Order: sequence, then structure tokens, then C-alpha cells
Amino acid sequence: MTDRLAQAQTDYARLKARGLKLNMQRGQPSDADFDLSNRMVNALSVEDLKQDGLDLRNYPGGVAGIPAACALFAEFLDVKAENVLVWNNSSLELQGLIFGFAMLHGLRGSQGGWVHQKPKIIVTVPGYDRHFSLLETLGFELLTVDMQPDGPDMAATEQLVARDPSVKGILFVPTYSNPGGETISAAKAKQLAGLKAAAPDFTIFADDAYRVHHLLEERDTPVNFVALCRDAGVPDRAFVFASTSKVTFAGAGLGFVASSEDNIKWLSKYLNAQSIGPNKVEQARHVKFLRSYPGGVEGLMHDHAKLIAPKFQAVYDALNEQLGEGGGGYATWATPRGGYFISLDTAEPVAARVVELADAAGISLTPAGATYPAGQDQANRNIRLAPTRPPLEEVKEAMSGVATCIRLATEEYRAPK
Repeated sequence: MTDRLAQAQTDYARLKARGLKLNMQRGQPSDADFDLSNRMVNALSVEDLKQDGLDLRNYPGGVAGIPAACALFAEFLDVKAENVLVWNNSSLELQGLIFGFAMLHGLRGSQGGWVHQKPKIIVTVPGYDRHFSLLETLGFELLTVDMQPDGPDMAATEQLVARDPSVKGILFVPTYSNPGGETISAAKAKQLAGLKAAAPDFTIFADDAYRVHHLLEERDTPVNFVALCRDAGVPDRAFVFASTSKVTFAGAGLGFVASSEDNIKWLSKYLNAQSIGPNKVEQARHVKFLRSYPGGVEGLMHDHAKLIAPKFQAVYDALNEQLGEGGGGYATWATPRGGYFISLDTAEPVAARVVELADAAGISLTPAGATYPAGQDQANRNIRLAPTRPPLEEVKEAMSGVATCIRLATEEYRAPK
């Protein structure tokens, strides 16, 4: 047994003896983040229930959202109000609806429903596990491309779409990607908008969930896929999703989507067949609260950053202290300027063992492999860290323990067999 392995085993035994119960698994806001929006609960008055000629308590009003909400979230996504549809709780729900309608009917320009065409969708890896499960549940075959520091691997993407008409699109997070925090460059975004694809209905599904979730004063610049596709002569190519799930209340927010006017009409047609409309009162509540918050949405997100950024720094500090500066040959990790996650790669194929050790020591992490389709990270190296929910002191404690687990798993792997 090596000295390093013996020391790692001793440190881990001490960690287990502490009887911790810490959770770093899911990217949820903290109670302090929610508290920033508590005033929203009482934001509306009785007078606010009638606006723009609508009684928000009644059925009529259409499925695209109340005018005030469309205007606010058009500003959010840097488009015109007629390019936006505002729906209920989550953007993932809107994605599911649109993909479901595409499977049944196809998108604009499609030759019938996609379900009959054995459709494939490109996803980026490491990526978002809920994207993978949604697409797999609906019957899509997933094709993976690497998420690079400036966005999806475009050489691989071009190769996949050039000759195969069953490749119907790409779904990814364009700003502060989950889990690595990468943002697509303007050059790659323009390239993607103008991509020559074998499928005439090839579509960009951009889940811009973290568009306004900046952590630092130095910010990444979001791209505008609606404008880029319009300028490229393919105005219907992009659907851009976002929500207030991590802006106000995660369980009671609003999801919204931007696209061409024709795509919004297409989506409204199918939504109108299955729903009388979204929650107009909740939309009005969000609009009044976000318009009245000091500094608006940007002011609110600045206050979120003051709560979240120290937790990200605590992760970096604990890893550097326990593993050595820059990971000490044990691991490397992203240091994003925004978003909700940190992507860590172990130096050896021991990610699953790290998660196992952490769990046994009372520290819950996202399962190894979750950032890959079907939970299969063939390299067994990636771990998604979610520091936003626990209090700062718990983040420090948990990450110190995770670093101990990384050292032990690595030294076990490197020990002579």
C-alpha cells in the first residue's frame, strides 16, 4: 500500500465517522434565493385582475400569454412581443409539448409527423439529464457531440446533419451550459443558424435556462437565435426556451418560448386545442413584481448572484485546498461566469467510485454518468456539482468531503494491483 493511499483511507475514515447528511445533488435555489421573491405573493391588487381589456379571472385571452407578459419576456430574450409565447411553470414543459407536437404532426416545413421518420436529435455532452430523459421518453434517438468551451462541436454537428434527413435538430443550453457553464460563441451560433442540413425541418432547440444567471461582473454574451435564423433565411429554424424557475419560485414560475411569428402561430394552434389558456393571474403577478423590483429582472438576478457566487467560490477553494492548486493531478473543474453548476472531471476513470464513497459518507451527489444519455459516461470521469441549494457552510463542508473521496478513489485506482 502506498503512503498516499494509506493517508486517503485514514482521512476518509474520519470523514465517515462524522455522520454527515449533506446534499449537493440537484440544482435548486436556496430558501434565501426564494425569499428575494416573497413580495410577489401579494403583488396583485383586485384592480390588477382586469387589464388590456381582459378579465384575468375568466377563460378568454388566448394561449400566447397576456400582452404584458409577452412584452416583458420579449425584453428578456431580446425579441419582439409577437415572437413570444408565455406558458406555465417550466420551459421543460414547453419543450415536451413542442417535441410531442412535432412527433405527431411535424414542424412547419415537415413532411408529416416525425414519429414515422425514426427521428434523431443531437445533444451536447456533458449535458442536461432532463433533456435526455425527455427525448428518450418521446422516442428520439440521441446523437452526442462534445460541448466545447465556445459551444457544440460544429465539425461533428455538420457531419451528422449533412446527409441524414432523420437528424431533426439539436437541443442544448446555449448560455452557461449545464453542467460546464460554457456559452456558445457568436461565430458558432451564426454557423449553426446557417447550417446546411439534409432535413428541411432541421431545428435549433435552445434551452436558454441560464441566460440571466450571471455570477460575475464579467459576463458572457447570450446570442439571439431568432434573429440569426431570420437573417440566414430560415426564420422557422429556432425555438428558444427560458423560464423564471430560478428567477422567482421554482415550483410556481413561468415558462416561455421565442421563435418566428409563424412558429408561434403554429404552436398556438395546437395548444389551443388542448388548453383554454395559461394561468393569466400568475403571469400578471410576475409582471408586476419583476417590473417593480429595483433594477427589474437584472436587479433581482444581481441579488441572486450575491447569494450564489460565494458558494461557487467555496467549491473552488475546497478543491484547491484539499487536492492541490488546480486539482493536484486528481481532477479538473470548470469555473463558469454564470449558471447553476460546476462540471468536474476526475483524472482517472473513478467518477462512479467517488459518488459511491461520498454517498457512504453522507454526501449526496448527482449520479456519475447523469450528464450523458442513458446515464452512461464511458470515460467514467464527469461529476456535476450543484452548490446552489445548501447554505454556504454546508457547501464548504460537503466539498471538503468530496475532495477526500476523490483522493481515495484515485489512489485506489493507481495502487499497484
